[in-house]
Amino acid sequence: MTEQQLSDHHAYFFGYGSLVNRATHHFSDAHRAQLRGWRRSWVPTTLREVAFLTVTPDEHCEIDGLIAAVPADDWAALDERERAYDRIPASHQVAHDLTHAAEIAVYSVPTRNARATGETSILLSYLDVVVQGYLTEFGEAGVARFFATTDGWDTPILDDRAAPLYPRHQLLTPAERALTDHHLATLNARLIA
Repeated sequence: MTEQQLSDHHAYFFGYGSLVNRATHHFSDAHRAQLRGWRRSWVPTTLREVAFLTVTPDEHCEIDGLIAAVPADDWAALDERERAYDRIPASHQVAHDLTHAAEIAVYSVPTRNARATGETSILLSYLDVVVQGYLTEFGEAGVARFFATTDGWDTPILDDRAAPLYPRHQLLTPAERALTDHHLATLNARLIA
């Protein structure tokens, strides 16, 4: 893609989970960025048994991620893909290296989809993908920031590494797995089989 084609994009969305791992998607126009005023959280929903990773307002927090161009600037198609989430304008909260004006949004699970109680879990195969992305993009310090700026670590972690349930799971090196395991141990996270 040429620089001119890249600059033709005006609609971007901020990814803070699996989108940070470029091996999980085909968004070629993606850039490192930071989102101010939000933090990540694992939330149970009425939509599925495993927790969603979302963002919630927090005026004192800043999180790393990637912004990616919305294909053909077609918000409707992206909204359908992200139908569990609401799209929230965030251009004024995102620091990035684009040299042109961009409309940027972030997707957040709305309270109407949140479930207050009930057993849920975080897929370890999904978490591994997210951590691998943060390690590649932001290094070990970025991984540490990911864990520090994410709530909900009291949610049990379903260890599905032997038979990954996450459809875009990736192969991890022993060092990558150990990095995730180290942070989970530091947080006293509960792994379940």
